[in-house]
Amino acid sequence: KLNIAERRLPQDGRIKIKTMGREVDLRVSTLPTLYGESVVMRLLDRSAGDFYDLRRLGFDQHMLSRMEYYTSLPHGIFLVTGPTGSGKSTTLYSALKRINQSDKKIITIEDPVEYQMDGINQIHVNGQIGLTFAAGLRHIVRQDPDVIMVGEVRDRETADTAIRAALTGHFVYSTLHTNDAPSAITRLTDMGVENYLITSSLVSVLAQRLVRVICQNCREPAGQRVAPTGETVNCWRGRGCDQCFGSGFTGRVGIFEMMELNDELRKLIMANDDAAAITAAARRNGMRNLREDGWLKVAAGVTTADEVMRVTQEF
Repeated sequence: KLNIAERRLPQDGRIKIKTMGREVDLRVSTLPTLYGESVVMRLLDRSAGDFYDLRRLGFDQHMLSRMEYYTSLPHGIFLVTGPTGSGKSTTLYSALKRINQSDKKIITIEDPVEYQMDGINQIHVNGQIGLTFAAGLRHIVRQDPDVIMVGEVRDRETADTAIRAALTGHFVYSTLHTNDAPSAITRLTDMGVENYLITSSLVSVLAQRLVRVICQNCREPAGQRVAPTGETVNCWRGRGCDQCFGSGFTGRVGIFEMMELNDELRKLIMANDDAAAITAAARRNGMRNLREDGWLKVAAGVTTADEVMRVTQEF
């Protein structure tokens, strides 16, 4: 909760409003600056539950089938990585929604709970009373869950507890902040997680970004560009119209990079090989990087080449 009388400290709060028949959550962050408070609000549409569907996120058919496969596994860890605002929570909620049935006990621990889901036990982290990710997770495993979602792996204690939960018959979803999928391994080892624990529990890592979708009402050809594969691609853009408020875009869609662990990758991890070696091995086994997946969406007329290049500058 926000203390409206306190302007000297950073604060986080939440407001629920109804507008035009829709329930909207506003997540509010305030920061004291030299000339007053800086306020940022994040809008979460509570009526957008139908959006949490793996088929609507932007996966191609092969990657969608792999995502559906992972939702059926009885144990293991599935990590989603990317910067803040890259759609990680949406992907996790979509996976949970697919398996949310009466015969599955699902418990989440989040900071904060972004979307309330019927049939799922959701816990809000509260550091003031000692309810951290790690502390909450230790108690969650005693509740006999089938599936656990941890909002973020922030430290070694959380990582170790999540991994041990996976090794004792639970399926665990969580997130990390890394630029690409192979870097998740480096991040875990940097936290101090033992290599054998990573190889025995981690099943896959999904890196993602969000790109804006070209407005279909004002879409027009935008010449040709050369993709990273060397192919010439016909590009499109939005001219700008009333429906997209002149922006040329309506909505966003994900671009993805999925690294699935196999015996070769596990050997490299056990040998303490670096991210470059892990990336090369994953590529040999068919991993498509974020930029390549983005260019497939450029070729399909879903987004623009500039959008893909903007969100994959580190590649």
